[in-house]
Amino acid sequence: MTDRESDVVVVGAGNAAMCAALAAREQGADVLMAEAAPEAESGGNSRYTAGAMRVVFDGVEDLVRLMDLSAREIENTDFGRYTREQYYDDMARVTRFRCHPDLVETVVENSLDTMIWMRSKGVRFQPSYGRQAFRIDGRFRFWGGLAVETWGGGPGLVENLRKCCEREGIEILYESRAVSLIEEGGAVRGVVVRGADGAFTVRGRAVVLACGGFESNAEWRTRYLGPGWDLARVRGTRFNAGDGIRMALEAGAMPYGNWSGCHSVGWDRNAPEFGDLSVGDGFQKHSYPFGILVNANGERFVDEGADFRNYTYAKYGRAVLEQPGQFAWQVFDGKVTHLLRDEYRIREVTKVGAGSLEALAGKLDDVDPEGFLRTVRAYNASVRTDVAFDPAVKDGRRTEGLEVPKSNWANLLDTPPFEAYAVTCGITFTFGGLRVDARGRVLDTGERPIPGLYGAGELVGGLFYFNYPGGTGLTSGAVFGRIAGRSAGARAAGNRNTE
Repeated sequence: MTDRESDVVVVGAGNAAMCAALAAREQGADVLMAEAAPEAESGGNSRYTAGAMRVVFDGVEDLVRLMDLSAREIENTDFGRYTREQYYDDMARVTRFRCHPDLVETVVENSLDTMIWMRSKGVRFQPSYGRQAFRIDGRFRFWGGLAVETWGGGPGLVENLRKCCEREGIEILYESRAVSLIEEGGAVRGVVVRGADGAFTVRGRAVVLACGGFESNAEWRTRYLGPGWDLARVRGTRFNAGDGIRMALEAGAMPYGNWSGCHSVGWDRNAPEFGDLSVGDGFQKHSYPFGILVNANGERFVDEGADFRNYTYAKYGRAVLEQPGQFAWQVFDGKVTHLLRDEYRIREVTKVGAGSLEALAGKLDDVDPEGFLRTVRAYNASVRTDVAFDPAVKDGRRTEGLEVPKSNWANLLDTPPFEAYAVTCGITFTFGGLRVDARGRVLDTGERPIPGLYGAGELVGGLFYFNYPGGTGLTSGAVFGRIAGRSAGARAAGNRNTE
């Protein structure tokens, strides 16, 4: 490869990176993107997601600005509403009030406008029927404040953004891993890239780092998340090794956020080391609120019904990793199997079934059968059967007297056939990263902007601590991608006009 030059250089080619590139292009800047992955694996973690995006909407009137809804869909669906206040409350509650208020305000206040902008670029959205709605009395009812997903999931999102970049004349260099920043005159002026044929430079007037966290780097996971995290499966790309974070820190950026925290979920126990694009997000197993989770001792270890799945799934992967052997089994009976999400029906699933609990106990690999049966007997004896079950609300159908309670959706395990699914921990992305301001500028250790350097996506620290409201990752990536790209494009245009 020969050396290259552009007004704005974007490192990465996922949702945040391509939003940044498109926003910079709107400012009149020439944009070049450097992507570590080959084209077939490009798109970062965005390609591996289910595509859910958390957005403020005040009823169906806002949703029709995002997606095409037929009169029949509107009539037969209760989408509810998700207010700014609810978004703020959810972010504060699940992060234990650690999230940075300015960053949260940026995401919340720009969520709807950014997604409308994405639609204008060619991204398609649709109701998240298969994952976020239940049919009750013949009408779909959404739950958890999460109603929208990208058409075609993560792959559809990446493909539509890529097509838009192509239409806008934005070039993507594949198999081109950025390894260091070029600094001149106190400002960032490009990146050094290592390609298949050796190293080369991509010089620019501004650089946007949007190349993910460090979740695919086993050494960094163990260093920052702690012992045992080298054993976690990686849900997404194998290319998110922390390169953008490392480069920025070497340039004096401030490390920021929950460096010992991450988004991690229940993931099929026999899934491969890294994500598989042919399966996508199908290895996840997120219907645990309707059953119980047991470890190798046959014991429950989390409150499966503590909250809607959207507010617990991103922290329960850690809980599974902490169990003996780093695995668990999700157990359901015949009353609720029709409620299980689509991912429970993939060909690659690790599943057992039986007509009785005693028979099932003998099929749960590496689980103490007697311990499991003791747990189920104690659980069944504790369920408040006088409270009605309703999967669309926190119904208060709970257990009483157990050391580990179940606060909602507690049904007796008494109806065959019984099914169980083996899970381990799948890490999605890391929470620690760089300090970035509301204009997308990367800040140094003195909290001053590093001239010419911008950040977006998973490497933005300070948004998520301990946990995560489902669907916020793609939304925050798009919001900060658009902002960082707009800021970088404006800087590049200003520099170009004065040089």
